[in-house]
Parts: sequence; C-alpha cells; structure tokens
Amino acid sequence: MRFIERFQKLKILFSYEREVNLDDTSLKIRPFQFNQVFVDPAVRLFQQTISPPEFCSVSDDNIKENNLFTYTVFVHKGVVQADKAILLLHGLNERSWEKYLPWAEKLAVGTGRPVILFPIAFHMNRTPESWHNPRSLLPYVNRRKEKFASLGNSTFANLAISSRLSENPARFYISGKESIFNLWQLIREIKNGQHPLFAPNTSINIFAYSIGAFLAQVLLLSNPEKLTSDSRLFMFCGGSLFSRMDGNSRDIVDWEAFLKLKDYFLNDFVHKGLSILKKKEDFIEKAFKSMLSFSKYRHYRETFFQENQNRIAAITLKKDTVIPTLGVKEAFGEKCADKIVEELDFPYEYSHQVPFPVHSRVPSEMVQQCFAQIFDRAIVFLA
Repeated sequence: MRFIERFQKLKILFSYEREVNLDDTSLKIRPFQFNQVFVDPAVRLFQQTISPPEFCSVSDDNIKENNLFTYTVFVHKGVVQADKAILLLHGLNERSWEKYLPWAEKLAVGTGRPVILFPIAFHMNRTPESWHNPRSLLPYVNRRKEKFASLGNSTFANLAISSRLSENPARFYISGKESIFNLWQLIREIKNGQHPLFAPNTSINIFAYSIGAFLAQVLLLSNPEKLTSDSRLFMFCGGSLFSRMDGNSRDIVDWEAFLKLKDYFLNDFVHKGLSILKKKEDFIEKAFKSMLSFSKYRHYRETFFQENQNRIAAITLKKDTVIPTLGVKEAFGEKCADKIVEELDFPYEYSHQVPFPVHSRVPSEMVQQCFAQIFDRAIVFLA
C-alpha cells in the first residue's frame, strides 16, 4: 500500500487502549504502561519550586498524565520475546503519533525489530487533554497576544509549550532530563529482562527526529550505566547544536518563547547551569551543555562523535530551516561530519514539520519515493 493510503489507514487503527492487529502485514501494535519510578530528585525539586502556568493549576510534578502513561510498540505477530528493538523519538511540541505511524511500520517490517514509540516528557499523551483543546486555550492565546506586543506565531497549537517555556525556560532542560531518566529506566528494564516483550540484553538502536535527535545525542553522550554503548543512532531532520536551531513556528513555539529559550540557554545556563538546584554539574548536564553551542565542551563532544562515528548517521534536508545542515555538521565536528551527515532534497514543497505531505497538491508517487529514500537507508543502518 502506498505511503499516503497507509498513513490514512494507520491513523484510523491506532489506539493507546487496545492491541491492534494490522491484518495486511505481519505486525500488531501493542500498548504498554510506563510508570516513572526512577527520576532525579533534582527534577522533582525544580518542578515543585516553579509556579504552574496560567492555563493549568497543577504543578509540573503532579501532572498525572506525565508520570503514568501508555506507549506503544510495533511488533511482529507471534513474537514472544524479542532480542532486538528500535526506539523511535519524536519532535518538539508533538501531540499525535499520526505522522510517525508509517515510519514505525516501515522500520519494523524492514528491520524485523519491534519499534517502540516513546513520548518525551509533557508531549504526546503525557499532558492533560485541555493543554491542546482549542476551546480551552483560545482565551489564553488572546491574553498572551495582549501581553506581548507584535507576538509572532502565537497559536493554540503552541500556547501550552510557549507559555511554559517563556515563564521559565529552564523547563526545557528539566523536561529533557526527565526524559533521559525515563529512557534510562526503560532501557534498563529491557536489558535486565523486566519487560514482558523483550529478552535480557536486548540490542536497542534509535531512530530520532528533530528534537528527539538532540535528546538521543545527549543520551549517547551521557551513556547512563553504559546502557547505550552499543546502540546505533539514525537521525532524520535532527542532530543540530541548539544555537543553530530555529523553533519559531506556529506549531512549535512562538517568537517570545523562542527568544527566551535562546537567551537563557546560550547565556546563563551554558555558563552557570541551573543554580536553583544548588548542586554540581552532573554527567547529563555536561552532555546537554555540550550540545548547546559550538565552543562549549567542544573537545568532549567532538571526540565522542569521532570515536563513535560508525554507529551514528544523520540525514538532513536542504530546505529545512528548523534544523539546518550547518548546525548538524557543527555538532559532529569537521573530522567526522562528512561521514555522518548526508544532506538530501525533495522535488516538492516540504517543511521540517511535514517532510512527507499527505495532501493532494503533491503527487503521491513522489512522496512515496522520497519516503523510501530515507527509510531504506535507516533500515540498512538500524537492522
């Protein structure tokens, strides 16, 4: 079945609540629950200290959807315990897995590995429904526009994340650190044989897109308990230094939040860290800081990527203005960037957020070819 038709069908079938058999493939989609039991106390301290945003009366540490949630796995029917897996990480301000469903299916079929769709903290189904309900958010969108003159790209789609980050940009780091701990817990459970779907010492590779690639880079650099020492990482439209990213968009963050993020992380944070926690820099913070700008911990970052270049690959898109190729190459350093990074272009109008459009203005055969171009490479690399 062609990409666009497959997208439409998977969008209808997908569920967090029940197992879904994909009758026309060898796959099924299985839901699993994740309960955070392993989080840095500093994360909780910060979340308890800051004030909740105007549109939500609950503090960050008490948002139940973020602490106990469902994630799904594309797995071959008949598999009792797999010994290989792919972890799929998504982009910033994502609320739906819809666009990723054909990606996960393609990877699972092509590699034979189960594909785990794991949500970043306060993304996907890890927030209250009201956070992305247009009717609930519209009054706050209007107030935000009144508060900030000439506010650009402010919409109900980015209101929640924009408000939270402009009120306290450190949330970006804390949510990322929480996500690292979540992945640490998940990978540890899988490798220890504590996950019902996976055998002990399962091999785990990573497919990461957009900010998910940034998260994956921090994960590999920090390498908690050496759990990712053998993991291969394939990045699509991701991998840039933070300083080169441009998230100012109607469906990512608004202009005010973007400016606050840039200013905070390229000035105060990169030099001082998060002073409210009153603790020394740890190995996750060092990894995170090394991905903020070209000069910060440059030797540490580039040495790691040079030594591990054979297990990392990145595909960028020429017209991607959110994650530009230059920022990705700068992240890896000139000694290995050309080996890791490949820039492609598509013969139709696309964007970072929508690399594979499903509307009728682009011939479906063209989208199909470009989709295969990316994912055939990913399959070979991650199998």
